[in-house]
Amino acid sequence: MTTALAEEFESHRPRLFGLAYRMLGSADEAQDAVQDAYLRFSGADRAGIEYPGAWLAKVVTNLCLSRLTSARARREQYVGAWLPEPVVTSDGALGPLESAEQRDAVSMAMLVLLERLTPTERAVYVLREAFGYGHREIAGVLDLTEPNCRQLYRRAVQRVGEPQSRFEPAPELQEELVASFLTAARDGDLAGLEKLLAADVTWTSDGGGKVSAARRPVEGRDKVARLTAGGAERFAAGLDFTTTEVNGEPGLAAWAGDTLVAVVAFDVRDGLIAHVRAVVNPDKLGFVRRQLARS
Repeated sequence: MTTALAEEFESHRPRLFGLAYRMLGSADEAQDAVQDAYLRFSGADRAGIEYPGAWLAKVVTNLCLSRLTSARARREQYVGAWLPEPVVTSDGALGPLESAEQRDAVSMAMLVLLERLTPTERAVYVLREAFGYGHREIAGVLDLTEPNCRQLYRRAVQRVGEPQSRFEPAPELQEELVASFLTAARDGDLAGLEKLLAADVTWTSDGGGKVSAARRPVEGRDKVARLTAGGAERFAAGLDFTTTEVNGEPGLAAWAGDTLVAVVAFDVRDGLIAHVRAVVNPDKLGFVRRQLARS
């Protein structure tokens, strides 16, 4: 590949990664899909590629569709709750997140909901919602008819559900909320924790059977407060925590020396913590560790 073509591909790489990540929920697999697209681009007849961005989007989408089939089989055998690989988003890794809708589109909650969809439904939904493709464009990417794409999109929206309207505090207030949560957890302050948690708060841990983690979500203010305080007493004493933005949400990274051992994302709704998602499976922390090492 010439330098000019390589530079052209690199100009599309961030968008392609954002597409692949939303399709797969795995940052490492998304990187692999983008690299495969690079190899195909380098070997393709340039004369047959009128619009490189559209050509690459089609290639990446179809590569992800192939990967999703095997990913579904693996997730059926996954030990405990499954969460997507976390991504630090403050550096623009998943594109601009300037609105609540844009942040929701890459949140862990949304990526978990997308697991309800068939691979093709997911492709239609992501191309339409995250990248603003029209149904005619989506039909061209997936080699489907336009009416079929419309039907798939309607079905996907029904399965994912309507977005919840909510009051979202300013980012600095969300950071203060997370800092207060961490302080109360380390102090074993149950009353302080309960003041920060919504009544129906949920804690979800993803250990993948590799490390100790609750295999089912823990629900309710009292149970989550006790789980948090108990976990902090047993496991967090020797850890260092840094705040960061994870999938468009306020988050924490937990370090044991130079080793990243957990990434926690907080879903804040109406000024309270509504969902805590803790990724502790070491296999899912490689990408975000590399991100944080560069920051």
